Amino acid sequence: MDWKKCGKALLFPHPAIMILLLPVATLGLIGALMYLDSDSVAAILAYLLAFYTLLVWCMRFPRLVGWIGRFRQEKRLLRRWQEDDRLRMQVSLYGGLVCNAGYAMLHLGMGIRHRSFWFGSLAAYYLFLAGMRFFLVRHKPGRGLRQELRVYRTCGIVFLGMNLAIAMMIFFMVYWNRTFLHHEITTIALAAYTFASLTMAILNLVRDRTGGSPVASASRTISLAAACVSILTLESTMLTTFGGETMDLFTRRLLLASSGGAISLFIIAMAVYMIRQSTKKLKEIAIREENPHGK
Repeated sequence: MDWKKCGKALLFPHPAIMILLLPVATLGLIGALMYLDSDSVAAILAYLLAFYTLLVWCMRFPRLVGWIGRFRQEKRLLRRWQEDDRLRMQVSLYGGLVCNAGYAMLHLGMGIRHRSFWFGSLAAYYLFLAGMRFFLVRHKPGRGLRQELRVYRTCGIVFLGMNLAIAMMIFFMVYWNRTFLHHEITTIALAAYTFASLTMAILNLVRDRTGGSPVASASRTISLAAACVSILTLESTMLTTFGGETMDLFTRRLLLASSGGAISLFIIAMAVYMIRQSTKKLKEIAIREENPHGK
């Protein structure tokens, strides 16, 4: 038996096998954590399969990076995607619009089914975001700085109105103790997604400080606002899931009220900044047009 060949086949399996291993190992690991004893044979096999899947993907990572590099250089559409800022922004706007609208409809349906004001307030919040995304889609970037600044200012004004929905969410959380209760694994997954979304929103917003389209900046600000409210919902979920037996109701309400108030103030600050900056730049444009030669 050629042990070298067998070892290579184990460490570098066919790509189809690697892709198949991902869902199988993930489902096996989740099932073992949720339903099996940690010292059972089935759980140990699930852990070993998850470890093996992680190992073979790590072994393939350098080759995958090289393949992506060659793909980026050779593919015409990908090169266009990298070079065309307007195309990337349009895809981002439409994607955000679909996600926000779908999430709003989901919460609206749950609110109607369960007769819950909590889900209704979440639906109102995400409908606000979807409306802002639709407004940005209609006013595509590249139509003139003056028009984009007006769109940017309008989004800032809408942000002020959104605080009504956020205030309703905070009220339901604090006064009526309306929270989510999920399994620990689900809560951890929600936490990973929320922090990843927040990190990407912050990085995109910081990157945007170097300049660019006001419409693009408004879109990134919407993403940051959505991530902030997701943090508030996640906090409520984690306090209920992990702190239900160790934290009293008063402490939980105090934490939610403090973080909710801070997020609300942060969104108000973003809205005021957007309105002030856009108004200032619009005035500068008007002054330059009245005095084209600086007289």
